[in-house]
Amino acid sequence: MKKLILLAAIFGMFLTTTSCEDILETESEQIVFDPALDQKTDSMFYTLAILKSVQLAIDQNVLINEMRGDLTETNMYTQTDLRELANFSATAANKYDSAYVYYRIINNCNYYIAHRDTMLMTGSTKVAIPEYVEALAVRAWAYMQLCKHYGTVDFYTTPITSISEANAPKEKKDMAGIANALLPELAQYKQIDVPNYGEIDAGSTNFGVSKKVNSRKIMFPVLLVMGDIYLETNQYEQAAKCYFEYLNMQRIRQRNFFIAPLFEYSYPDNIMPPMSGYYTVDEFWSSIFTVSPNVSNEIITYVPMAVNGLRGTTTNLPKLFGYNYYTTDVDTTDNKSQTSGSDMYILEREIEPSQQYINLCNSQDWYYRPSESLTDILTSKLGDLRRQVTVQTVQKGDSAFRLMTKYNGGNINIYRASTVYLRLAEALNRMGYPDAAFMILKDGMSYSKLDEAGYLKPETIEMLTTTIPFFSEQNMNNFTTEIRNIGIHSHGANETQGQYSPYQYVEVLAGKLAELKEQGVNVQDTPEDSINAMEDIICDEMAMELAFEGNRFADLTRIAKHKNADPLYGSNYGSLWLARKLAYKNPVKDLTQEINWYLPMK
Repeated sequence: MKKLILLAAIFGMFLTTTSCEDILETESEQIVFDPALDQKTDSMFYTLAILKSVQLAIDQNVLINEMRGDLTETNMYTQTDLRELANFSATAANKYDSAYVYYRIINNCNYYIAHRDTMLMTGSTKVAIPEYVEALAVRAWAYMQLCKHYGTVDFYTTPITSISEANAPKEKKDMAGIANALLPELAQYKQIDVPNYGEIDAGSTNFGVSKKVNSRKIMFPVLLVMGDIYLETNQYEQAAKCYFEYLNMQRIRQRNFFIAPLFEYSYPDNIMPPMSGYYTVDEFWSSIFTVSPNVSNEIITYVPMAVNGLRGTTTNLPKLFGYNYYTTDVDTTDNKSQTSGSDMYILEREIEPSQQYINLCNSQDWYYRPSESLTDILTSKLGDLRRQVTVQTVQKGDSAFRLMTKYNGGNINIYRASTVYLRLAEALNRMGYPDAAFMILKDGMSYSKLDEAGYLKPETIEMLTTTIPFFSEQNMNNFTTEIRNIGIHSHGANETQGQYSPYQYVEVLAGKLAELKEQGVNVQDTPEDSINAMEDIICDEMAMELAFEGNRFADLTRIAKHKNADPLYGSNYGSLWLARKLAYKNPVKDLTQEINWYLPMK
């Protein structure tokens, strides 16, 4: 066994001094060992080492989900490995098919969990507990990714420290087995806050923009990982409770993280700019993805990548989508590092936004006030404006092409506030409350908007007062517009909120039901039909809000499993639904069969 040499923090530097070394240096490719773990400071360094292994897996995780989803397509420059992911022909030889990158995370977590003394005290505080819980959460997250990609996987919770242990037969578990094995221990620590080591200076990009790392935001909150596993296994109420508890905990800790929408476009004549009287310029939607030194309040967990290869692990995602984040072609005249916009664009990008994504965004209505009137809200055919931030038309030489901008800052988001609220909407809908789910899209989950939310049924209000208690006496004044608890759909559609907006529950739901009827679905306008239709509305919202962030195929398969578990349209309806969404890819496998959703295990 090789001894772990912990050289640095997240970007290949010490916390106090700069280094050109990466986070880990070891002669072993499997795992690094140092059984001491008896110093209080060990927890910080081992936690950062675990998160380093997440860095090494994250590009693959994004590409598996986005290439196999419905929001991307290939082009003439696309490499064979990506093309095989996109058409479901990938074999174990595909360079993006590696279960090893997840087991590296798991084995590092197992080692820390097995060897860390959690009884180390500073005063009355057990100082190792936050990092111990973080290791539990990251391990559960990694197992969840494995099950999403491979179905049934090898499962072990003791560290592998020898070749014989590595080669020994392992227990097999699917997602339900992972849930049963890991959730009980996670639940014991769900109130523990994530570790926080302050801000880390990550240096500057080759084009002169400094980058900071908010250490608390590189951690995985245990309640969100629990909520996701519950949602993956169709345990909807438990998932919703986890998401609510997380949101409520952030309110108690006074972390105001919900963000306002962005609009920085030209408006048609007589349209009042929607910024007026509502939001400040530093809360623009696009700031979630900026290269700016400060990470947006919207982001809960992200994987920050190095500004260049000398500072740590880099990402290939900006380049694949058409942006040269690591350019060395800079002008240092007058000691200023500059580069023009067109110099950053890569014509030979390998991943395109799909026409399905463009059509979905363009089909949306945009709602606006032509005057100061509180009741006069009109509809425009501008489409969903998030697309104009996410996918921009750029020019390089004589060529114009679409550039996806979300990785231009060299960061990969895992959880955003919007991610949590959309998954909460998914869970509430499947609990039988599509009107509660719609409130998250339209108005935001706010008691102050309850009078205007005439679409909420009495039983829904009761549920939101007791089971998922946004509206309880204790909480009713806390989830309000003062903490930016606004409707997700307004991020791209503007004036969705209130009784005067044309964006209304009955009309939006009726539109989706009519669309399903046109597709030949046997819709009978029952409550169960409404749940299925609202699920499709939420799925569309996920596409517009979270596009290209590494969630899409997992979102589609999870929703397909919800539909398969519901007898409304037949036990294979979800699989047929998924296959229809991905039909444009001409996949070589029959996606109506769940076994074909998974990659071959190396």
